Amino acid sequence: MKRNLLITGGGRGIGAATAIEAARRGYRVCINYRRNTEAAENVVDQITRAGGEALAVCADVSREAEVLELFDIFHEQFGYMHGLVNNAGILAHQLRMENIDVERLQRVLNNNVVGSFLCAREAVKRMSTLFGGQGGAIVNVSSEAALSGAPNEYVDYAMSKGAIDTMTRGLALEVAEYGIRVNAVRPGFIYTDMHADGGEPGRVDRVRDFVPLKRGGQPGEVANAILWLLSDESSHTTGEFINVLGGS
Repeated sequence: MKRNLLITGGGRGIGAATAIEAARRGYRVCINYRRNTEAAENVVDQITRAGGEALAVCADVSREAEVLELFDIFHEQFGYMHGLVNNAGILAHQLRMENIDVERLQRVLNNNVVGSFLCAREAVKRMSTLFGGQGGAIVNVSSEAALSGAPNEYVDYAMSKGAIDTMTRGLALEVAEYGIRVNAVRPGFIYTDMHADGGEPGRVDRVRDFVPLKRGGQPGEVANAILWLLSDESSHTTGEFINVLGGS
């Protein structure tokens, strides 16, 4: 039986790599995106041309009404939800903390924290045996920034990922007896477009020599960790974190 998976922020980077690899392993994949329709449809096209099943749905996960609609569409198209990858997140330009205004702070927290919370909440309602579900798995995408604090660059982003770590642990303990496992991955310096959002497209090349492995990571390397946490191979793992940091 095919499993049905929702990946937020699935149009590029880690989300896209996870979607493509998940489909290769037999998942039916729903890709959520916020703005870039072309990128999301390109991922769907790659999956379908390879014989897989995929769907792209536009929704801003920081808005509750759009999250509810996203989950309704998923149910209508795929039926039962077996897994959620909370990957959607934003990064603003590099700034020291004293230069970060409230509007930026709220935007980052709304997308990265509120969005992940809303999606996890709706997944629990559908997967928990407490509500008649069959169980499932949630994987949250955190960041190395949750450990380092990202000083002089993205303290607000680091805060948001620290909140994801806390939610991962708390939710895992809350739903463990109801058939849901909740874990997280912490990517380090990975070659994705997100660094351009922060104003430094070449950031990974600048810092890679500080990584013990002396290189940046690839999205597919993070995707493999995510898919292990979704799989039955990790059936006795919950409330845990996989660091994909190159040894940092």
